[in-house]
Amino acid sequence: MIGKIEFNNTIVNFKDEGKGNVFVLLHGYLETLDVWTDFSKILSKTFRVISIDLLGHGQSGTLNTNTMDLMADAVDAVLIHLNIDKCVMFGHSLGGYVTLSFADNYTHKLLGFSLFHSSAYSDTDKKINDKEREITLVKQGKKHLLFNVNIPKTFANDNQIKFNAVIERIKEKAHLTSDEGIIATLKGMMQRPDRTNVLRNTKVPVLYFIGAKDNFIPVPVALKQAELSNKIKVVILQNSGHMGFIEEKGKSVHEVSDFVNDCCGIQEAI
Repeated sequence: MIGKIEFNNTIVNFKDEGKGNVFVLLHGYLETLDVWTDFSKILSKTFRVISIDLLGHGQSGTLNTNTMDLMADAVDAVLIHLNIDKCVMFGHSLGGYVTLSFADNYTHKLLGFSLFHSSAYSDTDKKINDKEREITLVKQGKKHLLFNVNIPKTFANDNQIKFNAVIERIKEKAHLTSDEGIIATLKGMMQRPDRTNVLRNTKVPVLYFIGAKDNFIPVPVALKQAELSNKIKVVILQNSGHMGFIEEKGKSVHEVSDFVNDCCGIQEAI
């Protein structure tokens, strides 16, 4: 089922598939909920899967600045609309930033959460400068340059030919993202706070996916975050870059299934 709700005078688009224990999928920057299609098609045979177009992306509207907290509030609005009290949340890249915000502000609604190739750190000065340059390109009508450079790099260098058709589909979807949505999201990412405290103090299980060939997050940087709590389980995808749920779909599906069942089993035991 595809649905839409109103949030802060704009629209949030979502997909609701399957039955059973609930988990939520949040996509990355310049993506849409469609990036999860093959992944959710498999998992919705066993679970209830909610995928959401984050603010500024897909068929969702945008605000002036899509902060991570506002995005998390929009996710919560979808869950309230669907009468979902508890879930397990998975966030890819940008979606991971939103997941950490959700874990910070709505921890009572989480049975567990997972970061797919994401980070709890705030942006460095270099990354802020990079995003400011991206905003300039968008304002100059050159957002296609972002897609042509950034999207292929989300895959491991030696996977780009193999997944070329997927890369082109993601680019096509990205072209539908409005200039306003991209700029508002870049502003939101630049403003996000360090949330290593969320990982350090988590009371629920965390599953941390790391791509051994990630072009954006070096393995040592990711592992340092994973050491913040003994509740964090690390899965290193040896043949993946920043898109492990596509590059190593089978292993990712297996790990996600086990994690959701474990999190929901803990709740049942309580």
